[in-house]
Amino acid sequence: MEPKSSSRTRISRDGKPKEKPNRLLAEERRREILGVVGENGRITVEEVVRRFGVSAVTARGDLDALSESGSLVRSHGGGIRPLTANPEHPLRVREGMHHDEKVRIAQAAAQLIRPLQTVILCTGSTLAELAAQIRRNCPENITLITYALNVAAKLAELPNPSLIMLGGFFRPPSTAFVGPHAEQIMHSLHADHCFMSTVGLDPDVGLTTLDIMEAQLNRRMIESASQVTVLADSSKFGHRSLSLISDFRPIHRVITDIGAPAAEVEKLRSRGVEVILA
Repeated sequence: MEPKSSSRTRISRDGKPKEKPNRLLAEERRREILGVVGENGRITVEEVVRRFGVSAVTARGDLDALSESGSLVRSHGGGIRPLTANPEHPLRVREGMHHDEKVRIAQAAAQLIRPLQTVILCTGSTLAELAAQIRRNCPENITLITYALNVAAKLAELPNPSLIMLGGFFRPPSTAFVGPHAEQIMHSLHADHCFMSTVGLDPDVGLTTLDIMEAQLNRRMIESASQVTVLADSSKFGHRSLSLISDFRPIHRVITDIGAPAAEVEKLRSRGVEVILA
């Protein structure tokens, strides 16, 4: 008699073997679910089933898990975006919004980084994608500066990273450290290239964000860099937020996606800003 195997294949009621759940796929799926909720305000169980090709049981499980983490509120037949007085979406939600565009933008940005450079990475979900690109294919002997915890976490996985992490007051929505202490440290540093994101991009006004201290730190970083590149998907165009970071005079280029409004792109180019469509 053969010994019983310790790993058993689970059989479903219809007689077919059940596959073990893929944790990575579940996490990716839930991130995209949050992206839909962030953009549309809600999602239904049926929409999850249709978009991701999963069962209704799996779809409900995803929504329940996201509800337990506070990322959405369960409603009858689906989930909705949490009500909040803060107009800034949590980082986890923003990571799923326009994700494919952000990956292409980050890939284009990574090609601009050269060996031996000192590079600033500001905060934001697109900058986190750029950090992931650097982690996969890091130019030799670069020094990286950031004030964003989510960005630093990805860069810390590099072998022997040369990483400067600025400290200050912690902003949970962006996982960023801001304030006078971070600005003072940045004042003593110089970088070859600064990559930054923005909440709003208006060619007539400039770059804007929701937090005053973050805007001040971004201005300091622009002043400290020889080259400044803005990473912004097309949804940022035409929007203005609370605090002005900068007009476009010190900005060298904008990397965006092909959905960016043509008139706004041409306006930037007419003012000497290089625009790369990824």
